[in-house]
Amino acid sequence: MKLTPIIGLEIHVQLNTQSKMFCACPNLDDGAAPNTAICPVCTGQPGALPALNETALEKGLLTGLALNCQIPDKSAFDRKNYFYPDLPKGYQISQFSLPIAINGFVELEIPENALPGREKIRLNITRAHLEEDAAKNFHAPQGLNGRPATFVDYNRAGTPLIEIVTEPEIRSASEAKYFLQELRAIMRAIKASNADMEKGQMRCDVNISLMEVDDNGYPLKQTLNARTEIKNLNSFRSVERAINYEIKRQTALFEASTPPVEATRGWDEGQGKTIEQRTKESSADYRYFPEPDLPPQDLVELKEKMLHRLPELPSAIRGRMIQEWGFSKANVMFFTNNDGWPEYAEQVMGELAGWLEASDNEAISGSEALANKKQIFSKLVGGWLTSKLAGILTEKNLSLKDCNITPENFAEFIHLLYTQAINSANGQKLLQMMHETGQDPSNLMETYNLGQNLDNSELTDAVKRNLEANPEKVEDIKKGKTQIIKWFVGVVMRDTEGRANPQQAEEEIRRQLDQ
Repeated sequence: MKLTPIIGLEIHVQLNTQSKMFCACPNLDDGAAPNTAICPVCTGQPGALPALNETALEKGLLTGLALNCQIPDKSAFDRKNYFYPDLPKGYQISQFSLPIAINGFVELEIPENALPGREKIRLNITRAHLEEDAAKNFHAPQGLNGRPATFVDYNRAGTPLIEIVTEPEIRSASEAKYFLQELRAIMRAIKASNADMEKGQMRCDVNISLMEVDDNGYPLKQTLNARTEIKNLNSFRSVERAINYEIKRQTALFEASTPPVEATRGWDEGQGKTIEQRTKESSADYRYFPEPDLPPQDLVELKEKMLHRLPELPSAIRGRMIQEWGFSKANVMFFTNNDGWPEYAEQVMGELAGWLEASDNEAISGSEALANKKQIFSKLVGGWLTSKLAGILTEKNLSLKDCNITPENFAEFIHLLYTQAINSANGQKLLQMMHETGQDPSNLMETYNLGQNLDNSELTDAVKRNLEANPEKVEDIKKGKTQIIKWFVGVVMRDTEGRANPQQAEEEIRRQLDQ
């Protein structure tokens, strides 16, 4: 018997509106003082009536369009009844019968750890619906009376959420992770949410069971086995690790002839395992009924309005950047997963056309010259952006908007590398200086003597000096160990503080060895 995972996701994404879903209280982040953004509506006071946030409705509908969902002509809110300390009204205003979006899909490429035949998949979306968030509980070991206590911050109560529910079509932890990363990129592209999992702006529940299949992968029975729900995962890494752990745990139970039962489990990051919270004897009965204080919403005109606002989505951006500029799949995946990087990279490529036209003395335009050499420049730009510049920003815990290097200056920097005015080692020093000062690269390179500007006599002397200092290695080269020549190139580059051209240095080394 073979077992294959059956995984579905429920994702709650906070919408970045200025006010809450049903009241005028500000939609604050977690840094605000507790219980400072509350009112009778979001704390559930008797007689307080909700009023729908129009911007939340618009962003919810835009999310549905971005997920290729069908948008019904009408949507409506319902009351989801349950009792918990963080739910002041005793019910949550959500959508059940008439959600804002249904039957969507997201197409994914799985760049790493893809299952055979699943390098490209379409993941279907069951529904997306709007609802209000609950308050936030804080469990303290010692309260005002000296005993353990739970405190409630109602600032989050009433925050606009969109819940996105996938079909149980995910088959691995990698597929779940890459779907969530794509969803984050989509939410950022349409400016509906920052979807930062670490800040609680996107939270994920995983539903997972194992299905018995034959050698061809076909199910051995028509019903699914008992599923486990893993609640409130708040990072891509946690999602991936929790799924992998749960697959191993459930597999071990099947092998021991004690199949898993329906249960809710939490993820313990420190222990690296799921912890049982409660078993489920039956499905929860939330006694949904229509919200009497909110009329249904007519979505026909709003859908047309939002269609005109739908921007270019990450998958389209990636395809265009590969086709138009020649960037690698890895580069464009990085760009679309990080705010502002696609626009920055394209501005750099556009500026490079101007540099080519101004300095390369070609008979064709800069755009044509760039098109002819786009593989060279896309590799240079992609590599230096995603590795070197991103590394500088990550080290300082900064984002691209904090970067002091303009696209114009970065294009000039790439042109210096292309023309071999500076080598890679000094290029990294120069890039750091550009970020720290905001100055253009040519002036910095000249001021700090970072360019490959060694004259012939200096290069000849440097090579001679280092050959004479290492007679044993010279003898090894003459005995056929020619790979040592590369070692000498590195020695000369260090000796000249990067001012030598590596190719010219190697040619001079070979010339002197042949004498």
